[in-house]
Amino acid sequence: MQIAILLGIIIGVLTLLFAGGLTMWVMKQPRGNKKMIEIAKAIQDGAIAYLYRQYKTLSIFVVILAIIIGFCLSWSMAITFVVGVLFSGLAGYIGMNVSVRANIRTAQAAENGLKSAGRIAIRSGAVTGLALVGLGLIGISVLYLIFGNFNVMLGFGFGASLMSLFARVGGGIYTKAADVGADIVGKVEAGIPEDDPRNPAVIADNVGDNVGDCAGMAADLFESFVVTILAAMILGITMGIEFALLPLTIAAVTTIASIIGILCINLTKENRIVKQMYFGLFVAVGLGIVLTFLTTFFITKSPMNVFWAYVVGAIATVLIGIITEYYTDGNYKPVKDIAEASKTGAGTNVIRGLGLGFASTALPMLLVVVAIAVSYALGGFYGIAIASVAMLSFTSLIITLDAYGPITDNAGGIAEMSGMNEKVRKVTDALDSAGNTTKATTKGFAIAGAALGALVLFTAFAEAVGITTINLLNPAVTIGLFIGALLPFVFSSFLMNAVGRAAMQIVEEVRRQFREIKGIMSGKAKPDYAKCVDISTKAAQRELLIPGLIAVLSPIVVGFLFGVEAVGGLLAGSIASGFLLAVMMCTAGGAWDNAKKTIESKGLYGGKGSDVHKAAVVGDTVGDPFKDTAGPALNSLIKVLSTVALIFASVIVTITLGLL
Repeated sequence: MQIAILLGIIIGVLTLLFAGGLTMWVMKQPRGNKKMIEIAKAIQDGAIAYLYRQYKTLSIFVVILAIIIGFCLSWSMAITFVVGVLFSGLAGYIGMNVSVRANIRTAQAAENGLKSAGRIAIRSGAVTGLALVGLGLIGISVLYLIFGNFNVMLGFGFGASLMSLFARVGGGIYTKAADVGADIVGKVEAGIPEDDPRNPAVIADNVGDNVGDCAGMAADLFESFVVTILAAMILGITMGIEFALLPLTIAAVTTIASIIGILCINLTKENRIVKQMYFGLFVAVGLGIVLTFLTTFFITKSPMNVFWAYVVGAIATVLIGIITEYYTDGNYKPVKDIAEASKTGAGTNVIRGLGLGFASTALPMLLVVVAIAVSYALGGFYGIAIASVAMLSFTSLIITLDAYGPITDNAGGIAEMSGMNEKVRKVTDALDSAGNTTKATTKGFAIAGAALGALVLFTAFAEAVGITTINLLNPAVTIGLFIGALLPFVFSSFLMNAVGRAAMQIVEEVRRQFREIKGIMSGKAKPDYAKCVDISTKAAQRELLIPGLIAVLSPIVVGFLFGVEAVGGLLAGSIASGFLLAVMMCTAGGAWDNAKKTIESKGLYGGKGSDVHKAAVVGDTVGDPFKDTAGPALNSLIKVLSTVALIFASVIVTITLGLL
């Protein structure tokens, strides 16, 4: 028992120290000229201002929920809930702070070539992943030392879940409102390039990359990492304390493997950037398997079926990346087909992208099904939990590949706006194009991890309320199943409409500035960037409440009206429906984006500015809220539903018995 807790604390602290060392190294790199510093400062100020307003808005919700948890459950759980919110917010804040300072340094390093710029982008992206994993390991270990109760510690997971939901929803609305608005008026109507300084929405767009893909993804995977470990611990306690603490040990030793994998990433060749990043993943997975074998066999003396369940999860991590890369990388047929479909207009581009998105759900679903079947055969539901922990244990490396994307994207924007030479832009474009693929694959990982993690939470809920089977012939279960399947669609509809409403405001503002501020298009007048930043920020905060209420209240309301078995149906329906919808949205969005990028980078069908390119931009505009708002937010939805159901299980049972 002590070994697991000690490992969690020691490796957690070492991980944070390593992240601190990388941060200091990044901060020592040159920042470039005055113009670059001015642009980077605007992005930095906008991102920090957004996070401040989001945390301020969220704090009211947190206080209310903490009081409810304290009165209905326990004040100890209320404390762990608040700690979960704080740690999740801190992980996102640390990562985003480094990212908005690394973008300018990456742009400046691009003067020296791909290797220098890539090294800064990877190492600064790693800070986000290492910070969240280090905080997660320390949080779980210390809270166990203090409370010694896994059910109380679920509050820590719920706090992380709530922060994940708000970060994903708010950040997603912000980034895509600005991006869509900038593209519609800038690229399609005015015919100016992406990141053109004449576009009033360009700073808001760059800010959005950070609040969505850095802070948002960090909160998302911090929650997955923490909640999956806690759920596995709860399942393991029925088998003995050593099985309860084994998931923490596995996550700790795999973090060492992930750090080594990060250090093995060395970007040197333009046409092999993605493969060189995956080399680091392969190293981490291989080393993680070795370390887990040594841990389970020699230290914890666990049965070997536990180790093989870990291997299943580790292999699934690699395969989900390969599958997603195939559907979203511009070098493969699916994206090339979408680019070709743009020759006959935006309509055929959108149709082809939707078809690809629907088709892309099959392989990930089959992979998850096989992983569930094999891991269950190896160790029952505990085997599934270990496979899930194995996937999430590589979070620090996966987040590195994700956070790298917005850093290089911002670097390209800074290079464009500050008038750096074509050599620099070529380097940043190559890094950014690879970033689009890695962001898509990390979203695939996040979705698969969320599905497996939610299944583990579902199992823990069933044990907590005493459900051994769910009878689909029971009308209450069927009602819950249909409501659960419906929720991801209603949730996604709200987010898509929220992006649309905010984007309309951005479009009108950009058009107004082009119309009223004379000299913008000639470069003689400076646009009012702050106005678009303010519109995106206010829109994101305004739209936060309803998604949060949907996620938190649905299990409680269904339980109150139809009973605990209906809640089981709700969770089953939301996991299946949410997983497939999230895969479809994220894959289609990533493919649309890279189809546009393929036309631009390779000069296909007339290249930039052609009618074919404009059709591809329309497809990318449709895909933006798919892949960066609604799709990723579904991860948070299905996990929040499961976490709320588990935490309030006793309350739901009490209410149900009172109504009988």
